[in-house]
Amino acid sequence: MNAKIELDQYLEQQQHKDLLRFITCGSVDDGKSTLIGRLLYETKVLFEDQLGQLEADSKKLGTQGGELDFALLVDGLAAEREQGITIDVAYRFFATDKRKFIVADTPGHEQYTRNMVTGASTADLAVILIDARQGLLPQTRRHSYLVSLLGIRQVLVAVNKMDLMDYSEEVFNRIEADYRAFAAQLGLTDIQCIPMSALKGDNLLEGSANMPWYQGPSLLQHLENAPLEAARSGAAFRLPVQWVNRPNLDFRGFAGNVAAGTIRVGERIRVLPSGQQSRVAGILGMAGAQEEAISGQAVTLTLEDEIDISRGDLIVRADAPPAVADQFEATLVWMGEEPMLPGRPYLMKIGCRTLGMSCATLKHKVNVNSLEQLAAKTLELNEIGVCNLSLDQAIAFDPYGENRDTGGFIIIDRLSNQTVGAGMLHFALRRAQNVHWQAIDVNGAARATLKGQTPRILWFTGLSGAGKSTIANLVERKLHALGRHTYLLDGDNVRHGLNRDLGFSEADRVENIRRVAEVARLMLDAGLITLVSFISPFRAERELARSLAGDGAFLEIFIDASLELAESRDPKGLYQKARRGELKNFTGIDSPYEPPLAPDLRIDTASESAEAAAERIVEHLLAL
Repeated sequence: MNAKIELDQYLEQQQHKDLLRFITCGSVDDGKSTLIGRLLYETKVLFEDQLGQLEADSKKLGTQGGELDFALLVDGLAAEREQGITIDVAYRFFATDKRKFIVADTPGHEQYTRNMVTGASTADLAVILIDARQGLLPQTRRHSYLVSLLGIRQVLVAVNKMDLMDYSEEVFNRIEADYRAFAAQLGLTDIQCIPMSALKGDNLLEGSANMPWYQGPSLLQHLENAPLEAARSGAAFRLPVQWVNRPNLDFRGFAGNVAAGTIRVGERIRVLPSGQQSRVAGILGMAGAQEEAISGQAVTLTLEDEIDISRGDLIVRADAPPAVADQFEATLVWMGEEPMLPGRPYLMKIGCRTLGMSCATLKHKVNVNSLEQLAAKTLELNEIGVCNLSLDQAIAFDPYGENRDTGGFIIIDRLSNQTVGAGMLHFALRRAQNVHWQAIDVNGAARATLKGQTPRILWFTGLSGAGKSTIANLVERKLHALGRHTYLLDGDNVRHGLNRDLGFSEADRVENIRRVAEVARLMLDAGLITLVSFISPFRAERELARSLAGDGAFLEIFIDASLELAESRDPKGLYQKARRGELKNFTGIDSPYEPPLAPDLRIDTASESAEAAAERIVEHLLAL
């Protein structure tokens, strides 16, 4: 019975301890994994089998001459153990009498910047290690920049390996002065510098006798007493709706985690982006009904009025709403193997909402080592840039610096569904508020009725030389003979005017198709049957064109010809130039073509004549 009471008391104590999330980062070999491993060992959170495994691994793989190698507690990947570096983000939990902790050990290599960003995205504090022998390194500057970028304001600078510098006060003072001067450029002011040795334990748990000149807290003492972020509880109320709870006809609740602020029963709320208002009728928490919901709590709100609210909407105080916009300036951290291309459609997931987005303009990328702003057309893996974003719907948001939950987002590839980037919203662009749709009296349906036809976009795609232009021209002649109103947009012709400023890089090709898709949409609205003959090598851009046209108005026609057949025709001699290296980024040679997975029509030009293909396309169109 006594054991059960003690267990209950222990669990009660653990439940009411606050939680600090922090990361460790720094250059390779600065001792991040050793620091965390030592903390886990000293705070006695390891089980006997873990200690036994650590002893065995230390003898087999360790670097401390048979002594315990604490880094092995954290470096779980085989490649990490072999190379002695951190690759993945390793999360560990430990606790003291005062507080609970979740620590993320993040990579030091530049090629794992995305992993470091992942670990920092939820952290309250950053521990940046500096090797006392090396001082500030490019990685130190890079990680400090990322820490400031991701909104972490508390920084603990652990000047490690002081034992290898004879615990020199002069060395520590020089490194501290250098770091504070650099951090001031980033706006980091809440900094605590601690001289220590993770391997020997100096200034780790308590003050070190080897450095009597240092009178500040030990690393653990600082972590135990570091203030938790209080801004969220004092900020305006934000509740992203995760789920509409409707167990029966008599109950409708809106569930989610409170991202910021507080709300009480009876207070007036606003739902965004719709702008509808109501009052809070009730608040349900883990223990049942409660009068108030505070930041960090998972709650369900019931409202006095029956209003339309869906997953992804944002519930806020009626008197303190955030901005609503569909165009922004944002910082992107690119995590995809394929580059980020301006104009290419992606998905943005912000809070509980997923919507279409594209980078309209890449303003610059940032050299994270020197903080230089560099001109760029694309973002490669692990690169960071500032761009203007365009969304297909308006969203309610706060700048990331004010609220991570309503200002941070991830980017998802539309086809692979993989996360390829993360971003932070800065502000809405002025044109998002100042440019509006103008109401017009004559709409697309009226124009189509006048022409006596159903407007469509016939999108011809295939390799150069496959026969797209030839077949599209024949189709238009047949439709014209039938009295249909048409227009043909041909790839070469458009590049003489609208797209004359674009080259043939991957980024320029994306922009080429984006512009043509927008023109085709305008012609669709004009009531025309629009034929578009472009190689359009990438599926993502063809899907963008389909989404702009709307359901049923877009026909993807795959003019299918093998590379060998297309090259044997080569009416313009382009393949020969590409083979000689005179024509770079040529589709099929040194630039990829992604064939349609499920085209509306497939034309095999190896077995079907252009005349027969055109006749089949017209018959299919008229049968719709």
